[in-house]
Amino acid sequence: MPKITLLPHHEICPEGAEVELQSGQNLCKGLLEKGFKIEHACEMSKACTTCHVIVRKGFNSLDEMDDIEADLLDRAWGLEPDSRLSCQVQIEDTDLVVEIPKYTINHASENH
Repeated sequence: MPKITLLPHHEICPEGAEVELQSGQNLCKGLLEKGFKIEHACEMSKACTTCHVIVRKGFNSLDEMDDIEADLLDRAWGLEPDSRLSCQVQIEDTDLVVEIPKYTINHASENH
């Protein structure tokens, strides 16, 4: 099973974490099942960017994103070349290192 390393995030996992997820599993769903409260305001329907992650290691092992995901990511806070929507990432056999950005554009969670 691939190992997913989460880099420290001030709220979700301050110390960072390592979990194993099944190959073929959805990254967002897998992290939620392991108890990580990653945002997913659209309930993983590919309609927002709140589940935005940056794949620091293993990015090239992932399926290519489609045009809808690419267009949505243009609106994400802290967009980087290795950004993905975690609700669209299917884990393969490669270990991943994932960073959850400090902010999202979800005003409800940012207390605006």
